[in-house]
Amino acid sequence: MKNLLLTIYFLSVFFFSNAETINLKSFGGKTDGKTSNTAIIKKAIDKLTADGGGTLYFPAGTYLTGPIKLESNITIDIESGATILFSGEYEEYLPFVEMRYEGVVMKSFCPLFYAYEKENITIKGRGKIDGNGSHWWHVAWAMDGIEKYAPLLKRVAPLQELWDKENPNLKIEKQSDWKRTFDKKFFRPPFIQMYKSKNILIEGITIVNSPFWTINPEFCENITVKGVSIFNPYSPNTDGINPSSCKDVHISDCHISVGDDCITLKSGRDLQGREYATPCENVTITNCTMLAGHGGVVIGSEMSGDVRKITISNCIFDGTDRGIRIKSTRGRGGIVEEIRVSNVVMKNIKKEAVTLNLFYSNVPAEPLSERTPIFRNIHFSNITGSGVNAACTIWGIEEAPISNITFTDVNIDAQTGFDIYKSKDLTFTDVQVNATLSPSFTIKNSENIYMNNVYTLQPNPEKSLISLTDVKDVFINRCFPLSGSKSFLKAEGASTNNIILTGNYLKRLNQTIEKSQDLNPNAIIIE
Repeated sequence: MKNLLLTIYFLSVFFFSNAETINLKSFGGKTDGKTSNTAIIKKAIDKLTADGGGTLYFPAGTYLTGPIKLESNITIDIESGATILFSGEYEEYLPFVEMRYEGVVMKSFCPLFYAYEKENITIKGRGKIDGNGSHWWHVAWAMDGIEKYAPLLKRVAPLQELWDKENPNLKIEKQSDWKRTFDKKFFRPPFIQMYKSKNILIEGITIVNSPFWTINPEFCENITVKGVSIFNPYSPNTDGINPSSCKDVHISDCHISVGDDCITLKSGRDLQGREYATPCENVTITNCTMLAGHGGVVIGSEMSGDVRKITISNCIFDGTDRGIRIKSTRGRGGIVEEIRVSNVVMKNIKKEAVTLNLFYSNVPAEPLSERTPIFRNIHFSNITGSGVNAACTIWGIEEAPISNITFTDVNIDAQTGFDIYKSKDLTFTDVQVNATLSPSFTIKNSENIYMNNVYTLQPNPEKSLISLTDVKDVFINRCFPLSGSKSFLKAEGASTNNIILTGNYLKRLNQTIEKSQDLNPNAIIIE
């Protein structure tokens, strides 16, 4: 047995020590940033693949190339001082390949790094990859009516015709909020899209100027993104890291500043997404810093295949539009659940620190069905926010109130506080909201609310601490409000009922409760 183990050990050492490495420059690659390396990179990857896999090494220099199609057991190693610069010529990204764009599977431009049904792929190093994204952004802006870029519309018209030819059966639902995008028929490629692949590692590199979403694995398993820096300037839809319908995803130690959401979890759009029925699940996000972006960590709005079993921890958002953003709309369907957010610090947030919103698009009301999105079982703890516009919005819909949401040990300085509508089964424990322009908590058309030790350190003489309108079954205890607020609780609406206050000390306030004329006189119980 001992001899067998030694034999296996020495064979493994021999195998790994002899895994092939190709130095692209020595292999014939050009580092002037002008000469195309598309063919030589393909040749090198083909040679490594024929030998069972290996490493393609990029020493210092600038390597111009078209899309790079990766095979199984391939490592791309980009040295510090090396830049892989991708071509801005649209035709280089032909022929079209099967890919996913904003949650819709289609044939379109080849992503800059692309793998289809492959495994054991690594992109690593201290070098840079540059997507040359402005060539693609200008088309998007031209399609949005920016006159400066209008001549590009004629340039891309043949590519739109090609898209029609390649996608003859692709349709969207009549009520879809995606019709305007669908009608453009020009879908910019993601920077990195591994598709139906597994065992993916992206580590250490710097990524700039993505044409569209930056790191965007689709239908993949076992993905690790570690120590990556992403910088996209003001630009359309240049999200940072967007796993979609992926399982077992590990994102850590990344630094992100982009033109859209920093990290987003997705699982397909509307009917097609529900038919694929592939959730995004088992995802950990930790130790990341995020600067510019529409949202720090976002779920949706394309979540029709479900998003579940997610942890977000030890992150800092400084200057993003929103912090944690969970968004969807009627027509998506799907469930977002089993989410934990903890140990997050937010600063200079232009909109909401936290938002759960089922009104992402203006889709008319409809009965409960498979098209109805559901948010439930989502929990926040140890959150600090300062320089925030709005502390939190939770906006459910009539047919699917947002449910089972908890906030524990939260401290937020904001202009406006919590704004809650059409929600149920909410718990607030040890939550401090210092809102300057509104009550700390404004709750409407909701039920079954538990509030334990909620307070403000900045009482507003014109506002109550808590405002309830048409809310029932509320239990408030352990509160010790400072003097200075207009009242502790304002209750309105004929439907407001069963508001129980117990174990609170309210004697520092001149007015404890404000009651509207239509309030049931027995609606509030003080014990």
